[in-house]
Amino acid sequence: MAGIMLRSTAFTDHDLLPGRFAKDGGNVSPPLQWADVPDAAEELVLLVEDPDAGKEPFLHWLVTGIAPESGEVPEGGVPPGGQEWPNSFGETGWSGPLPPQGEDPHRYFFRLYALNRPLELPGAPRATDVHQALKGREIASGTTVGTYYR
Repeated sequence: MAGIMLRSTAFTDHDLLPGRFAKDGGNVSPPLQWADVPDAAEELVLLVEDPDAGKEPFLHWLVTGIAPESGEVPEGGVPPGGQEWPNSFGETGWSGPLPPQGEDPHRYFFRLYALNRPLELPGAPRATDVHQALKGREIASGTTVGTYYR
């Protein structure tokens, strides 16, 4: 499967996320940039999840319907053409990291998927629902990881 280059100008891969992105900080989404999206992509999907939050990954941000030619999203913005979904906090859109105080740093996986046909999801999908729905549609992906602790 092809790879999408995904990065942020606010943090480097596997580095600490600045506090302004945390739920108890400014709670704004970080800027993201991407490249190498396949021409066959019908839509992009952005999934941000914390696999260290418990038995099931904690969904922080889900955006579907992103225009394949878009290339970036600014800090605090919504990707072009994107539809934001409810996250695990029960809020629509970005909700930043809020791991329990004193725990080891949690990892926040920012994943961008290129799909060959639009994603179909239930009304309030969990991260596992998204992963299941991606099967058979994903033609490329890219990942960058931020960490955070309190």
